[in-house]
Amino acid sequence: MSRFDRPFRFVTEHNLLVLLVMLLVSAGVVAGIGQLQTQSQMNGSSAVGDTEVAQKLDYIRANYGTNDSESDAPEVRPAPVYVRSDDNALSKAALLDSLEFQQRALDNESVAAALGDREPVGVANLVAARAAGDRDASLDQQTAALESASASEVESLVAETLSAGSAAARLLPGDYEPGTATAESHRMLFRFESADAGDAAAERRAAATAALYELAGDREGPEYFTLGEHAVAESNANFNRQTMQLIVPVALLAILAVLAFAYRDLVDVVVGFAGVVLSVLWMFGILGWMQIPAGMTMIIGPVLIVGLSVDYGLHVFMRYREERGESEDVREPMARGLSSVAVALGLVTLTAAVGFMSNVTNEFAIIEQLAIGITLGVVSTFVVSLTLVPALKVTVDRLLERVGLDRRKQPLGETRLLEPFLTGGVRLAKRAAPAVIVLALIAGSAGAVAWTDLDRQSVQQDTDGIAEWKQNLPGPLGWETSEYDARADYVDAHYRAADEDARSSSQVLLEGDVTSPSALAAVETVHDSAGEQGAVFQRAGSVPLRSPLSVMESVAAENDEFAATVAEADTDGDGVPDRDVAEVYDALYAAAPEEASQVVERTDGEYRSLRVVVPIEGGTTIAQQADAMQAVASGVSADGVDATAVGVGTLNEAELGQTADSILTTLTVALAAVGVLLTLVYRVATGSAALGVVTAVPIALVTALVVGGMYLLSVPLTLLTSLLLSLVVGLGIDYNIHVSDRFAQELERGQTVTGALRTAVTGTGGALLGSTLTSVGAFSALLLHPHPQITSFGTLVVLALSLSFVVAVFVLPSLLLLWANHGSPDAVRSESSARDRPVAQD
Repeated sequence: MSRFDRPFRFVTEHNLLVLLVMLLVSAGVVAGIGQLQTQSQMNGSSAVGDTEVAQKLDYIRANYGTNDSESDAPEVRPAPVYVRSDDNALSKAALLDSLEFQQRALDNESVAAALGDREPVGVANLVAARAAGDRDASLDQQTAALESASASEVESLVAETLSAGSAAARLLPGDYEPGTATAESHRMLFRFESADAGDAAAERRAAATAALYELAGDREGPEYFTLGEHAVAESNANFNRQTMQLIVPVALLAILAVLAFAYRDLVDVVVGFAGVVLSVLWMFGILGWMQIPAGMTMIIGPVLIVGLSVDYGLHVFMRYREERGESEDVREPMARGLSSVAVALGLVTLTAAVGFMSNVTNEFAIIEQLAIGITLGVVSTFVVSLTLVPALKVTVDRLLERVGLDRRKQPLGETRLLEPFLTGGVRLAKRAAPAVIVLALIAGSAGAVAWTDLDRQSVQQDTDGIAEWKQNLPGPLGWETSEYDARADYVDAHYRAADEDARSSSQVLLEGDVTSPSALAAVETVHDSAGEQGAVFQRAGSVPLRSPLSVMESVAAENDEFAATVAEADTDGDGVPDRDVAEVYDALYAAAPEEASQVVERTDGEYRSLRVVVPIEGGTTIAQQADAMQAVASGVSADGVDATAVGVGTLNEAELGQTADSILTTLTVALAAVGVLLTLVYRVATGSAALGVVTAVPIALVTALVVGGMYLLSVPLTLLTSLLLSLVVGLGIDYNIHVSDRFAQELERGQTVTGALRTAVTGTGGALLGSTLTSVGAFSALLLHPHPQITSFGTLVVLALSLSFVVAVFVLPSLLLLWANHGSPDAVRSESSARDRPVAQD
């Protein structure tokens, strides 16, 4: 009797009790989902790693503050409302419509409360005030004056108001021709309280912007829209809705279709799928009770756990089908089947946990949390698959057989169509095992080499929009283009930020001998280099950046004493002090301490660093920002001064580099740990440590092949895909352990080497095929998604699963054959060979 027979006989003989207990336990575990923290802790470098750029960002925050404006946080920040017309947004009718919109907005209590005594500012207000002859005319007076003017008079007023050099230009698109009376669009600004002014102000502003969003959406005629948080929230909600309506149904249909093919039995499909769902719920429930932030586990966890739980269920069900004889009841063959797969499933769980938990050493907190979450999911799957699922299967089958339904089914791998396909690896092994291994190693080596040539991106951004063929899919499968994205692209292309303080920006930190003339010369170099970068925002041909030089210039224009200090320190008249720099800093702090503290760091009376804030052009990608700012910083070659680009782009690039290095270390550690673990386990279980090594080799091969597949399919190495690579070990482990363990079992039962291989790849290989087809079918649905990051995610998972199956069924048999022929097959024979089982013939 196997050491596992007794517990599994209890599961099958007391199936109702086990089912009741497990349902009660499940209810308690799943209740933890209510405590689930869906967000990861993302504070500083604890979440994003400890890169040099992250350290510099922390340094800037500590010594300059987080506010990039030249003074304290402003009390007022405008909320723009855009008006776009198919005809002329500056016509009399369009301007009157804008005034009517403002009146409706002012009638809203939330808008009025956030505005206070401030009035909206727009082209219609400026034109109407000129028509009324009073710049302080009320909204009612503006409306009356504009209504009484003729269309031609309004046209003249518009041309006069929007003449060249007018401050009203910021209310119009960049392609507007000053002095004309036609434009495609314009915007009005509602000057609400800043959210930085306190919690009460933030609540009033949120309510007011929500009201503006709703009012804009209700307008007909000219198009009114806002791009604030409420528009973003609705866009994200629509995006998630489309994802749920398209991806989830397609994935579920794929899972059910392949499960139907694998099981060829509706009851088994339902029972197996119940185990899949419960395993995922257990994972999230345990995370909730343990108060471990879910973070990325919300996305990646279900993917991997669905794959593993489908695989576990198929092995349990297919081994039960193999074990059940013609005249046997349900319980006995289920107990034998569970006992037979227990070692393999236990090894899969243990080694997968080792592979996943190797990420706990990662410097990124979000990856550590993912490793813990996935490991909990694997353990949950193991428990559910060996207790609740077989107990439910026994209960259902016994009930159905009592009403006369025969529940005996043929294993998938032994069907007439699949058996020749699955035994192909055995035929290759018999004919040319060394050649198969050499070719596999060559392919794996090529894949490993491709690591250095992978396209590296911090984050894949959707720059091309939704492919036309995805929009043209029939019925509900077609993706709708995002109205928000189109509007945001329009604003980015035609308008500069309504509030310049809110414009996206990056920074250059200069450290070293910052009191030397070369330090300010380096700042001047940053000025010049920034103007050459397309990702940097420019106004009237120059970059409105903020730096020690720009602050000195603005302060000198208003303070004669400081202007004299700068002039005395500037010996060549180029506006850049080239002597007595420390004295210039002293004078700057004396004249304008707030402005000075934003660009020159003074700590304990010493000047330690300088900061340059560079505005970023709207619509640029993170990669473009990173390239531009790296070019700006690398242009600094001053002696004794180091320049570091610090911003969203450079931070992501640094994180990617660190992640890639960390993933290589993690993969190496995981592969080594799994290899050692398998070697020890197989040495104890079968008497052959070499079998553990043979089982571990394909795992490294799969990892290398996945890298090669990423290169061939142009899947970039991003923060997400590099993270997923660390989980490939966990996927590859599963398939190879099942085949090796079944092979060893069949040798113990007295089969020849070839017969044992054939039984392993048809019995266990059939379950692996069903698992692969189910998971690949489900995750191929992600390829329909319009976002490239999601499609890369789906591609990588499909690659890992497909290659794991191919290696386990077509390469591993050659390794096992060589091990059996050149090792000691007798070492894996034990007293357990006394089990009664027919011996398959070659």
